[in-house]
Amino acid sequence: MIEVEHLHKIYGSTPAIQDITFGVEKGEILGFLGPNGAGKTTTMRILTGYLPATSGSVKIAGFDVHEQSMEVRRRIGYLPEVPPLYPEMTVEGFLHFVARIKGVPAGDRPTRVKLAMRRCNLLEKQKVLIRKLSKGFRQRVGIAQAIVHDPPAIILDEPTVGLDPRQIIEVRNLIRSLAGEHTIILSTHILPEVSMTCSRVAIINRGRVVATNTPDQLMAQLAGGSGYELEVEGDLAMLQPRLQGVPGVRGVKAIAEPYLPDNLCKLHIDLEPGSDPGRQIASTVVGLGMGLYEMKRVRVSLEDVFLELTTEEKATDLAAAADEAAPDSNPSDSPATDLADTDPLPTPVSAASLTSPATSTEE
Repeated sequence: MIEVEHLHKIYGSTPAIQDITFGVEKGEILGFLGPNGAGKTTTMRILTGYLPATSGSVKIAGFDVHEQSMEVRRRIGYLPEVPPLYPEMTVEGFLHFVARIKGVPAGDRPTRVKLAMRRCNLLEKQKVLIRKLSKGFRQRVGIAQAIVHDPPAIILDEPTVGLDPRQIIEVRNLIRSLAGEHTIILSTHILPEVSMTCSRVAIINRGRVVATNTPDQLMAQLAGGSGYELEVEGDLAMLQPRLQGVPGVRGVKAIAEPYLPDNLCKLHIDLEPGSDPGRQIASTVVGLGMGLYEMKRVRVSLEDVFLELTTEEKATDLAAAADEAAPDSNPSDSPATDLADTDPLPTPVSAASLTSPATSTEE
């Protein structure tokens, strides 16, 4: 449904994104994850036709964003980080206006507008002026304008930024409900949002995609996906090599913990993928006559993956392991600032013929 190949954007001599390549299948939710300034918003703007690429290609539903821009715009819904709203219009009037400029036939507009309001839980607010809505409801209106013309692809840039916890849960549920019928790219730097919403993740760092996979597979590929932490009493120099010799143990390292008593030390044990020698680890410690004060399983989280892949000195090796299908997608050796991420947003509604806001009338 969405194909991005070798996308570059350069401002003067400064690269904002470099060799961005990924694809999104029909009905899939892809989390586009990266730190602030990594190039997320620049990529989203190129995908939606707001910003031209320096080189590379983007196809959505088979249409090239550069060569067939209007065909692409008919087939996408876009929510920028700041929702493109007209505050003096009512919710219903604004959605009718958007449906008209997006080419929804006049006979279908009432049904499409009603359906968008129902899906976004806006029916009770349909006659309210947008300027009187809370931030959470404005975000819902922003999503409603992105889906009112029933596009096959939806692109959401930081859809939960600034929302309270309840509003975040509501928006997440709404996004999940759109999957299957729509292909969705969700751009964010909020890790729980990705793990709870997305079926696949693309991680971008310093303008380059460094990994693409499912969250579970990414976590499994990092240090085997799990390990153990131990608090022990005894001779650490004798214990470490013995633990290192346990089948399935990948590595053993001491962890500095200033709050521990002098007679105790803390160890982290990395495991090989698919192994779980917890019983043997405990037996080894006890068999040496040492005190085992604590032993707990630790699992790699998406946060661990994110930190590893966005740490410059470690990203190259991990990216190759996480995404063998994209051998060129290694982190850049030189930092690139995503200048476009701080540009002013374009006019609220994307239409080639739109030059000024229309005035809403109560319906």
